[in-house]
Amino acid sequence: MTPLAVTAYTATSAMGSGLAAQLDALEHARSGLRPNDISSAPLACWIGRVDGVEDVALPAALRAWDCRNNRLAWLGLNQDGFLECVRAARTRYGAGRVALLLGTSTASIGATEEAYRRLDADGGFADDMLRPAIHAPHSLAAFVAAALELEGPCLTVSTACSSSAKVFANAERMIRLGLVDAAVVGGVDTLCDSVLFGFNALELVSPEPCRPFDAARNGISIGEAAGFALLERTGVAPDAPRLLGYGEASDAYHMSTPHPDGLGAELALNDALARAGLDAVRVDYINLHGTASQKNDEVEAALVARAFPATTRASSTKGFTGHTLGAAGIVEATIALQAIGHGLVPGNLGGDTPDPICGAHFAWRNEHQRVDVALSNSFGFGGNNACLAFARAGFAA
Repeated sequence: MTPLAVTAYTATSAMGSGLAAQLDALEHARSGLRPNDISSAPLACWIGRVDGVEDVALPAALRAWDCRNNRLAWLGLNQDGFLECVRAARTRYGAGRVALLLGTSTASIGATEEAYRRLDADGGFADDMLRPAIHAPHSLAAFVAAALELEGPCLTVSTACSSSAKVFANAERMIRLGLVDAAVVGGVDTLCDSVLFGFNALELVSPEPCRPFDAARNGISIGEAAGFALLERTGVAPDAPRLLGYGEASDAYHMSTPHPDGLGAELALNDALARAGLDAVRVDYINLHGTASQKNDEVEAALVARAFPATTRASSTKGFTGHTLGAAGIVEATIALQAIGHGLVPGNLGGDTPDPICGAHFAWRNEHQRVDVALSNSFGFGGNNACLAFARAGFAA
């Protein structure tokens, strides 16, 4: 694959709004998780809630899109000068030559929940909820397209936890085929009852802060986040970090459990390395999917052990953010990019008693070293797996 430049990126999560807040939380091993204070009925668990979303006001021209998910999207877009970078790309190429590809798991379903809780006497939606656009799976991408004034291809990708990783693959194909000259990729998901009580019904939610790869781990913590990146050809930004490759696989082994031998995950990993022209020995850091569920962590730890040398460092960062579902891919991609940019291997927060299945690869505390190549794993329900490979500018495979 011809590498692409990541000319701008940003993330907003429970760690804070923007890259500086994210880096500070990582450097100080500070989790953003807190006791659940958002569900409409009590549920004893910990969540990764973003502060300030309720106070966000959309511009007047975008008020018809108002809902919690789109407010978080707007909050995220306004970090790290990202809006200005997209405007520059739109001017450079034209609004029709910039694609918008966003991942989400539930889009603005929280608004639909609210509408059903507030049905009027005749059983209909209240007047202020009669906005069909926010009760649709495409709500997020349609809102962001309007906010960014983009007219190119616009796609919503919803492949569970790999959603906002797979958008990078879509972007590369569109740029390579000449359909567009640039792509805004990313993802947004917000906390809502459907997510919290749905995962709890699957018996996957921990009553405590999640502990990825800990011997006593007992489930996930759910979070929310917004993240975006701008991909362009490398000629316009020779000093920007690179998307070197991506891998995708769909093993369809089980609705919620990974293949016991990690075959789908391994296919995605090998595909990413092959497309990037990389040997496993060249990988410095892997941001693991690492949800703190029993089977996911077991399978992923075994995959790392058989695929990489002990010099490759690996950790999960979901102890900082919780599992942000459709936004996990983009948030963890930005962490991989910050690992490259700042020489920081984040510690595996919450793994205080390492599971014996974890080998020498695991960074249990922060480590500082040069990172030239970083991978980001996103392994979703239904065997929807993705792996992204990033590198610093000038890296030669």
